[in-house]
Order: sequence, then structure tokens, then C-alpha cells
Amino acid sequence: MTYFLEYIIPAASADAEFEFPHDEINSGTTIPLSETDAEVVHTPELPARTGIIGATAPEAKLEAEQLITHSRASEASLYFDPSNSLQAGVGTLVATFTEGSGWQDA
Repeated sequence: MTYFLEYIIPAASADAEFEFPHDEINSGTTIPLSETDAEVVHTPELPARTGIIGATAPEAKLEAEQLITHSRASEASLYFDPSNSLQAGVGTLVATFTEGSGWQDA
């Protein structure tokens, strides 16, 4: 079964930002910011949707919690999504995680 974890990755500090070039013509190409004329996008956080493989929801929660604790995220949502979509919010919400409170089943 395939689960997906959605969470927000905040920048390393309150005044930090992520910077990356936005180039619709050359999408998927990674080049250093100093070597591109593309518009540079600044954002204090990045959304993430990561596949979690688990045979059961408890196994998926365990794997997801390991990922959360090794990131800067403090909240996350676990979805069951057999379609393997990369779109946010797709699938059935299984549970939400909040740092300090743990999992809350949907």
C-alpha cells in the first residue's frame, strides 16, 4: 500500500529563505543561481509530499514519524493514495501529526 506524507519545510531560521530559479522554458534543469538569468523565487518554506511505503497505517505512521523528526517540520498529514499522485491533498486522509501531540487519526 502506498501512503504519502505532506508537510511544510521551514527555512533554517526565521530570517532565512529558500532561493531557486524559476524558468518555465527550462523546467527541471538545475543550475547555480549565479549562472542563470531566470527570475529567482524566494520563499520562507517549501511544501513537500513524500511517498511512505507501509503495509498498514501504523507502519506508515512509524516511517512517517521518522521522516518528520529528521526534518524541521512540526506538522504533517498522512494520506493513503493508491493512485501515487504527486498532487497535494490527493487520497484519503489517514492521520495528522503535530509535534508534541503525536498522531491524530482522521
